[in-house]
Amino acid sequence: MALEINKALLENVSELILNQKDTLLSKLFIDVHHADIAEVLDELSFDEAVYIIRLLDSETTAEVLMDVDDDVREKILEQLSAKEIAEEIDELDTDDAADVIAELPEERKQQVMQQIEDEEHAKEIVELLRYDENSAGGLMAKELVKVNENWSVLGCVTKMREQAEEVTRVHSIYVVDNAGKLKGRLSLKDLLMASTKSKIADVYIPRVDFVTVHDTAEDVANKMRKYDLEAIPVVDELQTLVGRITIDDIVDVIKEEADKDYQLAAGITQDVEADDTILELTRARLPWLFLGLIGGIGAFLIMEGFQEMFSENAVLFFFTPLIAAMAGNVGVQSSAIIVQGLANDDVKGSINNRLVKEMLLAALNGFLLAIFLFGFIWIYSGDFQRALAISVSLIVVIIVAGIIGTFIPLFLDKRGIDPAIATGPFITTSNDIFGILIYFWIAKLIIGF
Repeated sequence: MALEINKALLENVSELILNQKDTLLSKLFIDVHHADIAEVLDELSFDEAVYIIRLLDSETTAEVLMDVDDDVREKILEQLSAKEIAEEIDELDTDDAADVIAELPEERKQQVMQQIEDEEHAKEIVELLRYDENSAGGLMAKELVKVNENWSVLGCVTKMREQAEEVTRVHSIYVVDNAGKLKGRLSLKDLLMASTKSKIADVYIPRVDFVTVHDTAEDVANKMRKYDLEAIPVVDELQTLVGRITIDDIVDVIKEEADKDYQLAAGITQDVEADDTILELTRARLPWLFLGLIGGIGAFLIMEGFQEMFSENAVLFFFTPLIAAMAGNVGVQSSAIIVQGLANDDVKGSINNRLVKEMLLAALNGFLLAIFLFGFIWIYSGDFQRALAISVSLIVVIIVAGIIGTFIPLFLDKRGIDPAIATGPFITTSNDIFGILIYFWIAKLIIGF
């Protein structure tokens, strides 16, 4: 049931909590989706959120905890006992359970693990905690449905029913051999159409896409996007099937990566949120602001070297912001396209081909813009030579900015550095400096002073 979350609802919930109307509160949240309950908790005070978590059954609140804001979840967990957290963990799939456990302090983590009643569940969580959180092993869940290639169709159905009890949603049925190695996948249609006496080996599909435990989260996301997969199996170094990753986990990865890239493009070096402290926000923003300051000083020094030119050609000074802005804009456009292509694994071919293509594109755009600018300056000032100098400078500046905006993210990606860093102040500042230097140098050559 969908819950309309508004001021009246929140006030009603707060009043019920204040008066300890537990029965009415429980009825209010019956059959409500856990995402809606999580949204309510995000809007309530911290104490009120803890009250509801303790009131509702663990089967409901376990999923709610995965949807609330990270900071809210951390504070809620601090108020719950190790046993209460363990009860929530018992209701979660292993991947989500491992995520919650990983957020706890080391001593608290051990206390919670000791309180988990399902030993097999606890062992699987411990296994997942060994993997890097940004790897396929760190993303996967242990719950899945698998069948042995030597089973009969009739016996297979019985085994599948037993496994399905532990799986929230069955996306695929995987086929393994006696050693547990992944062999393929089983179509439910083929299973239903096959004779009950047939072997699974006779009906399964040997072709199956998979990832290894050490593949990066980005690699997993790209493969699932490319092949439109709702789930993908995970194997270890011996090709043994060890888990699966579902689309909901990949959506989270894509969102986190997009948020990080957006912040990098804006010149924010750390993963921060609007509610973080002033000190944390300052640490994230200051490095790139300082880079911009250094870039401004560099531009000043360049302009100072051409100060004699300004007394005789003041019009050049007034077009300096235009040249700098065009250089920054073209550089950001070029780098943004490359960074997006790298993120989607769409950038193919050699760097040289990319640079040549971007140079031709920049030259065309620069030429068209320069024609308009030349006409404006000539009509406005009547000075052909200065109009030519500024227009030619614009073409060259745009070409150089396009090349820099293309080369830097490709170079960073080759060096294992997140290329998204190149779409923000780094590109803008570097192109501003190069743009101004090229502008005055070409103007000096054409005008001859």
